[in-house]
Amino acid sequence: MSLRQLTIIGTGLIGGSFGLALKKRGFAGTIVGCDRGAILEHAQSIGAIDVARVNPVEAILGSQIVLLATPVGSIIEMIRNLEPAITGDVLLTDVGSTKLEIVALAQHIFGADYDDRFLPGHPIAGKEHSGIEFADPDLFQGALWYFTPDINREPTTLAREFAGLVGCVGAHIAAIDPAEHDRLCAWTSHLPQMLSTALAASLVEEFGPDARLLENGGRALTEMTRIAGSPYSMWRDIALTNQENLSEALLKLEQRLAHIRENLKTRELESEFGQAHKLRNT
Repeated sequence: MSLRQLTIIGTGLIGGSFGLALKKRGFAGTIVGCDRGAILEHAQSIGAIDVARVNPVEAILGSQIVLLATPVGSIIEMIRNLEPAITGDVLLTDVGSTKLEIVALAQHIFGADYDDRFLPGHPIAGKEHSGIEFADPDLFQGALWYFTPDINREPTTLAREFAGLVGCVGAHIAAIDPAEHDRLCAWTSHLPQMLSTALAASLVEEFGPDARLLENGGRALTEMTRIAGSPYSMWRDIALTNQENLSEALLKLEQRLAHIRENLKTRELESEFGQAHKLRNT
């Protein structure tokens, strides 16, 4: 089966980069983009999309695959709004950073047709800045792209086609249970973001917004605060839809930091360094 047309709803960093990546690697089908007018104009000018549509229902007409590349809250809203317009021969997939709520809604909306009509996904790729201005055709090269289907699920033809596109843009595919995905990402993605945000906010509070800290703080400070520039709009939705896992991770980190603070003058500090070193030694 050859894909004639694919729609990307949300042509920002992830959606725009996916369009650019497909074009760079010779995708011959039509890519329809759906977003606000100015964003679509930029996406079309750089070659990320072929056709621009502001209305999502109009944007999916004629497409075999629809990729929802918006923040999680918008993905949930889009699933509700698009369901009446999605026929049985169209696959809906997404890039949401949390999966349980999205999967639960899609299963409720699509019912017995869920396996044929929805493929939950999440590329582990991104930057500290969002927007089509930062789109990169090589963003997914070497990245992990999670799919969270049921372990007994037989991939449909369209699901296999989309997986082929994911491989084409350089990503490595892995299957994972939605609940395990959300717990894992709480620790490996969401917690680091909150840690970076807290550190940057604390530095601003302590030294003021005009202090030239990054210039004087060295590489470590720059690396640890880089993702503090990530947009709140995206992380708000992640916090809302993965609150339990993220709260647990934050609490355990708080306890670890308290333990370190209480043992700055004891050999327990050495033990903490030893435990930390195991992460890179395994």
